[in-house]
Order: sequence, then C-alpha cells, then structure tokens
Amino acid sequence: MKTIKVATYNIHKGVQGLGPARRLEIHNLGHAVEQFDADVVCLQEVRAFNRLHASRFAHWPDMGQADFLAPEGYTPVYRTNAITRHGEHGNALLSRWPVVSHSHENMSDHRFEQRGLLHTILRVHDRELHVIVVHLGLLPASRVRQIKQLQRFIARDVPANKPVLVAGDFNDWGNTVSRMMAEFGFQSHQGQATPTYPSRMPLVQLDHVYARGIYPTNSLTPQGAIWSRMSDHLPLLVELAWEAP
Repeated sequence: MKTIKVATYNIHKGVQGLGPARRLEIHNLGHAVEQFDADVVCLQEVRAFNRLHASRFAHWPDMGQADFLAPEGYTPVYRTNAITRHGEHGNALLSRWPVVSHSHENMSDHRFEQRGLLHTILRVHDRELHVIVVHLGLLPASRVRQIKQLQRFIARDVPANKPVLVAGDFNDWGNTVSRMMAEFGFQSHQGQATPTYPSRMPLVQLDHVYARGIYPTNSLTPQGAIWSRMSDHLPLLVELAWEAP
C-alpha cells in the first residue's frame, strides 16, 4: 500500500522568547524540517521578510523562510497572509513531489487578524493531490465562518473525486472544527488526541491534518526539550494511505 508522510508546523516566524531574551530559531527549524523526512511539509507563520528582525539578528537568512527551510530537492511554495509594519508572513508548503499549481484565498474575518489559505496541487504517485494549508482565527465565531468559507472553496475548486488534505493550525480548543470537517466528509487520525500546544507542556491539539479520499493511519509529535525551544507549537506528523485500511 502506497503511503505519504505529511507534517504540519506553526514555526512562530522563526523567533522565540520575549524582549532581550528573544532568540533566532530558524536555523534549528531547518534541521527539524530535514528530520521529518516528510513528503509534504505544511508551515504557518512563515516570514517572507522582516526588516526589524533582519537588523537585529546577525544570522537572519537573506531569503524568505520558506526557501530557507526547504531541504534539497523540495519545492517551496509561499503566499502572504499578513502585511505588517516591518514585513510579511503567511503559509508555506514544501514538497518533494512535483507542484502542478498553487493559489491563495483571503480568509480574514475582521480587521484585527489577517488570515488566508494556500491551495497547492501536487503530483504524487502519479495521482493528483490537493493540499490546503490554513491558519484559522483566534475567535470561535471567526473560525466557524472560516470553516464555512473553506468548505465553499473546496466545493468550488477541488474536484469531488480528487483526494484532498487540509492541514494547519486551527486554533480550536474544542471539537467544533473537527465536527464541521467531519460533516463535510473529512477525517483525521482516529484515536487518542495528539497535543501540540503549548510546546513546553502540550495540553491541546490545535494542529491537524484532515483528509478526504486519502486515509490517515497514524500520527505523532516529536518529544524532547529541543522541540519545545523552537516554537510555541509542536509539529504534527501524519502518515496517510491511498487505499482504505
């Protein structure tokens, strides 16, 4: 049975800590992404550039973080969600499989949060796989509206007979998002929850990979002190099978 491995990770813009203790973690994150050995890596809070951090950190990369984090042989895809005073950040996808096309849709629900989805079509095992990377809002009502928008986007832009993944940071401390995704035909790994937040003492699973037409078989989060340093989230790794178990 052919399988693929997918990782989703909110990288917190490659920087951790507050004030004078703020430190650059993007180089450690690059090693982490290589260790995943995933076919597809979905990333949130990815910097395109940031002038303030570039002036503060001597080893700030001279390229966008998606390009910097892509292991050799992977294709990076990045689209901006938020434009701030000093730069831009958004969602990214790194693929070891060919990228057929990609697009972006604005999902901002109010003026205080800039959100979006990244839609990428990949050619995997001679099949077309749609992957959507999301980072939903902090307010429960916003997330409900964003999931409804996501459902409309999929109904409009993803053929019903094509496998599709939706991965990212859903910011849902309950089960509203999972219930709405299940009602739309999407499933996640069945079994015990895999807490991803906060990384120092994971209590809740905010990060998910939902699938339709391809089947999650198992999931895990790496453990250890180094993982709690790099971001406020832990990465989630999910293996999926093309055929139903």
